[in-house]
Amino acid sequence: MLFRASAKTVAVMALDGSLFLHLTDQFSHMHGYRPGTSEVRSWERSIPVLAAALNDAGLDGVEMMLEYALPLNSKRADVVLAGVHPTTGEPSYVVVELKQWSQALPHDDDSTLCHVDAYAHPVLNPVEQVRRYCDYLVNFNGAVAEHGHRVHGVAFLHNATEFGVSGLREIERDGRGLLFTGERRGAFLEHLRSRLSDKHSGARAADELLAGATTPSKQLMSVAAEEVRERQQFVLLDEQQVAYRMVLNAVEKAKRADRKEVVIVTGGPGTGKSVIALQLLGELYRRGIPALHATGSQSFTKTMRKVAGSRKREVQDLFKYFNSFMTAEKNSLGALICDEAHRIRETSANRYTRAEHRTGRAQIDELIDVAHVPVFLLDEHQVVRPGEMGTVADIKAAAAKRDIPCHVVPLESQFRCGGSDAYLRWVVRLLGLEPGGPAVWEPDDRMQLLVADSPQEMEAFLEARRAQGYGARMSAGYCWRWSPEPKPGDPLPLDVVIGDWARPWNLRGDRSVSGAPPAALWATDPAGFGQVGCVYTAQGFEYDWSGVIIGPDLVWRGDRWITDRTASKDPVFKKSTPDDDVDRLIRNTYKVLLTRGMVGTVVYSTDPETREKLRQLVGGLTREPAST
Repeated sequence: MLFRASAKTVAVMALDGSLFLHLTDQFSHMHGYRPGTSEVRSWERSIPVLAAALNDAGLDGVEMMLEYALPLNSKRADVVLAGVHPTTGEPSYVVVELKQWSQALPHDDDSTLCHVDAYAHPVLNPVEQVRRYCDYLVNFNGAVAEHGHRVHGVAFLHNATEFGVSGLREIERDGRGLLFTGERRGAFLEHLRSRLSDKHSGARAADELLAGATTPSKQLMSVAAEEVRERQQFVLLDEQQVAYRMVLNAVEKAKRADRKEVVIVTGGPGTGKSVIALQLLGELYRRGIPALHATGSQSFTKTMRKVAGSRKREVQDLFKYFNSFMTAEKNSLGALICDEAHRIRETSANRYTRAEHRTGRAQIDELIDVAHVPVFLLDEHQVVRPGEMGTVADIKAAAAKRDIPCHVVPLESQFRCGGSDAYLRWVVRLLGLEPGGPAVWEPDDRMQLLVADSPQEMEAFLEARRAQGYGARMSAGYCWRWSPEPKPGDPLPLDVVIGDWARPWNLRGDRSVSGAPPAALWATDPAGFGQVGCVYTAQGFEYDWSGVIIGPDLVWRGDRWITDRTASKDPVFKKSTPDDDVDRLIRNTYKVLLTRGMVGTVVYSTDPETREKLRQLVGGLTREPAST
């Protein structure tokens, strides 16, 4: 929150100009940079109008919380008004979204979106925006978790006419999403008076909201319990069930003894770590224990939100990122389930982090501190970026520093790559991630492995598999430049060029372009086949057939692999990244890419000597079994 005061004080400060100086200074202190001109302009033009409306309504004692930060989230509500309800005498809150728009039109086939002249793309309808802020606040702030009726929401478009925004009203359904224009200012004042008393100060209600513990509400947990537990495909076997029970027992023990425990679950690709994570989430909610799921991967988190929260939007908010807990209260959760924990970074801070949050604390420490039982599910061979710290040794050391007991549960059986342990062993030996050197592939009845002579041959083979009803994707090492995202309607740039074969990389952004899915859905949307995926979009996912292009960053010379850092276009490698780290991370990258396929993998190398070595170990497509 940038600033908090009564409506009377805010109006006086707006009049003498001190409010905007104060907001600018506070913003600079919190974020480490000055606010943009559009942000300052919105403060100067919108906040005085709202403060004047409150004073004219006789609500000068209502508390205004400006730029209120939503818990565990980077989003901020423009203003939250705190006061006392005129009839019930309970605390009452109104979340206000302020817009300077003079007009806006609903999007053709989706009224939750709208078009505004100032923006090239559709934006969220402010009615939907403020409703979601209200729902989120109730779901994650303990002060209102059991009192959802105390939270109301309005979008105040003070420059707009009724005619200019009438189409946005189609989605007004409840007291958490109402729209008022400058033309209906009288109705707006009346609405505020119906929610906030003119006889009481709002200071105590504001105190209560700000003191509310950040934790998932019971209502949200019961929805999630039902949603996640209903999914019958999440069946745990053998040591998966052992890991699941170990975590539940640790949570119960920690609750009884008021003592923390750390659980680490290790396993290679496809050992079911994410299935365990979802089952735990559902069971913990059923028991009424507050828990959250976190990862360090945008693609993975977005897909988990889609899988587990496809029918209940509020469930999506239970899936966070590792850097969401910088300011979270210690032990505010019963459990934090850190999936893909090999993606944990040294620190949560980045260039957008507020100055006072740049504490230098390790991200592992933040994750351990926030829950009674932090759970880390990881595969050490999947560390692919410099600065990723998610190893068993790192986590054990962080727990030992605090004298917290730490249990490690290894998962041996795996369900990816057709359940072929032989194939996984072949991959880690091929890449020198385990001793023994590359071995000749002995075909088993679980996994098919083939080498292509050209990218055209690989793509044609995968297309034939798709025609048989299989899913397929092509991925590659990060050895080609990545062009900026094209404009809607423009073709995708053909960045991955090998001879006369050229294909685009997967999209980077959050929206679909020219029929290609957004980055987070490349691995799961059938339309992802036309683009080449990279390790960051493929990691954590699986598909039936996987085509892997080994680029010039990893070549076979004589009797060994040589990694060529100059051939990598990955921006995460800096000049300061040691050669040994680059070597390990490039090998791990190909380990990830080579273990995405459930039915089979086709490999192609851009280097002739490397292709020849792969053919000696595997055989080419011409030797493909007739049964495929």
